[in-house]
Amino acid sequence: MQETFLAQQFVPIMFITLFAVLLTGFPVAFGLAATGLGLGFVGIQAGIFPAAMFQALPLRIFGIMQNDTLLAIPFFTFMGIILERSGMAEDLLETVGQVFGPVRGGVAIAVILVGALLAATTGVVAAAVISMGLISLPVMLRYGYSRTIATGTITASGTLAQAIPPSLVLIVLADQLGRSVGDMYSGALIPGLLLVGLYIAFIVAVAIFKPAMVPALPPEALLYKEDNGASGHKSLLALALICTAVGYGWAQVHDGLMTQWLERATKSPGDEIVIMSLTLASLTGLALAIVNKVIGLKLLSRLAEQVTFVLMPPLILIFLVLGTIFLGVATPTEGGAMGALGAMVLAIGKKRLSFSLMKQALENTAKLASFVLFILIGSTVFSFTFNAADGHIWVEHLFASMPGGAWGFLLVVNILVFILGCFIDFFEIAFIVIPLLAPVAEKLLPGLVPGMTPDQAMIWFGVIIAMNLQTSFLTPPFGFALFYLRSVAAKFDYKDRVTGKLIPSVKTVEIYKGSIAFIILQLIMVVAVVAFPVLVTGGIEKTETLNADQIMEQLEMPKAEGEADPAAAMENAAKEGEAKEGEMPNPAADAAKEDDPMKAMLEEAEKDAKKKP
Repeated sequence: MQETFLAQQFVPIMFITLFAVLLTGFPVAFGLAATGLGLGFVGIQAGIFPAAMFQALPLRIFGIMQNDTLLAIPFFTFMGIILERSGMAEDLLETVGQVFGPVRGGVAIAVILVGALLAATTGVVAAAVISMGLISLPVMLRYGYSRTIATGTITASGTLAQAIPPSLVLIVLADQLGRSVGDMYSGALIPGLLLVGLYIAFIVAVAIFKPAMVPALPPEALLYKEDNGASGHKSLLALALICTAVGYGWAQVHDGLMTQWLERATKSPGDEIVIMSLTLASLTGLALAIVNKVIGLKLLSRLAEQVTFVLMPPLILIFLVLGTIFLGVATPTEGGAMGALGAMVLAIGKKRLSFSLMKQALENTAKLASFVLFILIGSTVFSFTFNAADGHIWVEHLFASMPGGAWGFLLVVNILVFILGCFIDFFEIAFIVIPLLAPVAEKLLPGLVPGMTPDQAMIWFGVIIAMNLQTSFLTPPFGFALFYLRSVAAKFDYKDRVTGKLIPSVKTVEIYKGSIAFIILQLIMVVAVVAFPVLVTGGIEKTETLNADQIMEQLEMPKAEGEADPAAAMENAAKEGEAKEGEMPNPAADAAKEDDPMKAMLEEAEKDAKKKP
């Protein structure tokens, strides 16, 4: 009784200590490890748990270091740094800006699209926001964009790195929830793309109702004109239509070909078809542009060539990485390694891969990987002590007794993660908070939506958390994306190098105001993912469970015509032996009964079924 009382007091103390460590800015990895070990020692002295239990802690930490899934983090980080430092962001923003610049809101749309591409390559919010803040913000201010629209578009587009595969947060969440990274990518793909579409729809609405806030680029700002003064958009449109036709044609035959080649028993998932179709369309565009340039056909305009050579290589790399993962050809770790190698190949092709660039990329990758692993080790020590004191049961009872049941649990968790995301990094939330909530989610969520399997429910939960963390990056006054943009936005008035005009400085209040509209859009997307789980689960294969009869059906060996069924013969022999048991013992029948593994499996399955209520 005393031990139960001590445990009930012990768990709230650990919770208070945990949030004190997170909110005070204390070194997280050291704080969590010290808290776990310190309170563990107190628990041993109080008799809450035995001292021998902590002998398993070194093995658990060693198991973390052997986790192959986490290798995807340094690979994708290295890939993103190489692409970003080799000038990909500048090239993309300039080129896509030239494509959409002649229309109102075109530069903002270009920023959103490039933000999505950077999200799929860098996977880090800071890199995306800082890159676009340095490159596109001066252009938008130069040509009279509303400051709130300009700053809000950049910060919101940068946060897409949280939700669009191959996102680092999705890798970590999949690992902590004990689910497949490939399934997590599949689940997050449609919500991420829908959010990009929602951003673009907002900019289009602003261009229609408030055109002065998002002006078009003047003719003198267009760089890739033809000799006759044409913009080159017609040639680009024709190339886009050809690529679209190729991609659409592949989408129609993909399922039949892949089913035959891979000998599948089920249809190809929708996300796989989309990724492979986009890959083939991009390869077609790049091949046509190369042939046009080498042979000198001059069928493509300067703008079409520039778009193809700048946009297609990173797109192909992204699609190949995701495509191999969705097809099951490569694991996420192998896909990350392929992406890192592909990024170096692209940098070499642009003649921008240098020793200095490699050194920077390796140093930053090592720092991030060490940061992640040390937080994971510290959180493991803490959660080890927490679970030893039955903390997971305490958390489960805490949420299970809330009004609203599973829906109440989802609401409270989203509010909690939203608030924590304003103060601490997503790695810390994923490694510290999610392991406390995952056992409760695994018990409450599967029964929330009819037909949803436990795996689908946990993937759905993970995508909701990822979208929520993305929202928290924009929330004033502590949103990290706002601070990233503040660090690179002009702090003083400056003279524009192109127009020669004096551009006023960007105020912090303007950055905060700009984020509000996009916070609302992100919250709409979170609500949509919660209300329509099919957005996440639609592309995830449902694993069906078999009953005893189905197991026996699949285990039965096919028999030749006229040949007796060996399983039936064995069962009949056993029955005959039982019928004659009173007359005389039948060793053959007894042996047949004992040596029948299918019958034994069926009997055990029936016993288990009877035990269930």
